[in-house]
Amino acid sequence: MTAKQRSKPLNPVMPSELPTSAPQALEHFRVLTAKVDGFFNRVETQHGGDMVCRTGCNDCCHVRLTVTSVEARIIEDHWAGLTVEAKQALKAHAALPSDGLCVALGDDGRCSIYAARPLVCRSHGVPLRLRQERRLPIIDACFRNFTEKGPGGVAPDNILDQQTLSTTLLAIDAAYARTLGKPAGERVDLAALIARLEVIAGPV
Repeated sequence: MTAKQRSKPLNPVMPSELPTSAPQALEHFRVLTAKVDGFFNRVETQHGGDMVCRTGCNDCCHVRLTVTSVEARIIEDHWAGLTVEAKQALKAHAALPSDGLCVALGDDGRCSIYAARPLVCRSHGVPLRLRQERRLPIIDACFRNFTEKGPGGVAPDNILDQQTLSTTLLAIDAAYARTLGKPAGERVDLAALIARLEVIAGPV
């Protein structure tokens, strides 16, 4: 369900200068994810009755996911803390032909890399302001959420501006790629990323 509405975009409140090193870029990304998580939590607090985002609901995971380079690095760092069993399960999924599901979706219906999940996963479920060329923006959300009044019925400050989020992420990712001497804008297939990670001893 969609609705036309003007809204206030999310201001990620990022530092004014772009990062000049990989550690700075990763920290910028962590700031951004914290802002998005905080935004989601605020919307859920105010509109919990209109949202069915819960553990085990995985409609948004029915996709073969790609991530930015900076998100891939965050997942690689998170990988080191996973148990050997968790790594083996992920790699087993990655080795199978694609079934249309995210490779990180476990057999229990939970995300196996939840703490390091990409921004698209963190923002899914809240009302999104989507811009369209030569047309008014629309407000959209997961088809399971805001079914009574529609996502356009929430207050403007509870609507996430998708263009603002994407632009900020791409700027951070470009800066991260630049510190590594790589071209900006490259995307990494999540299944391929997991397939090449090593299974070494992690937490007991």
